[in-house]
Amino acid sequence: MLTLHTADVLLSGPGRAPLPAGAVLVEGDRIARVGPYEELAAAWPHARVRRWPGVLTPGLLVRGADVLLERTYYPDDPYETAELGADPISGAEALADLKLTEARWGNSARRATQKLLARGVVAVAGRLTVPAVRTAVVRSGLTLLPPAAAGEPSLDPFAGRESAEEAFHGVLEAGAPARFAVFAVAGPAELLAQGATTCVATVIGGRLLHRRR
Repeated sequence: MLTLHTADVLLSGPGRAPLPAGAVLVEGDRIARVGPYEELAAAWPHARVRRWPGVLTPGLLVRGADVLLERTYYPDDPYETAELGADPISGAEALADLKLTEARWGNSARRATQKLLARGVVAVAGRLTVPAVRTAVVRSGLTLLPPAAAGEPSLDPFAGRESAEEAFHGVLEAGAPARFAVFAVAGPAELLAQGATTCVATVIGGRLLHRRR
């Protein structure tokens, strides 16, 4: 099935000019075309249309997956938050007190991947050694990449970036994997300032894996 995703502004990749009312035509797990919505809609009138507010960009990359997923525990809401609180737990002593099993690490990683998808993340970089955590990442749809350049690990892919484009993973063009995100901001200038929590949709492999309700 063909799906046409369109937003107020399309950013197809670093250094590329914003395209007002741009669109991405997805066929299966690949991008078939990128261009003005009106042109693509006229050429493929039977494609399913998804209209999004804001800016459509390549999906984002987060560094430090080992720290975020294997050295940080995300309490299960609501079952653990009454005792542990809602904030992620890190630090060797605090983690030791939790007496975490591999299964609990895997469950924590699944909760973390949902937080990442909700921020437009499509790939994480780091070296994962806990099998249950690796499984959680693979099953989530996120791409696992080798460790990237040093930077403070954060669930926020824009943290420590000088521009939003530095967090983009790949470009949006015909033949590329269909992985992108949409953010409810007025334009490119607001994307870095308002952050990844403005994400309204994340698509990986042509599948809508996160949609803000």
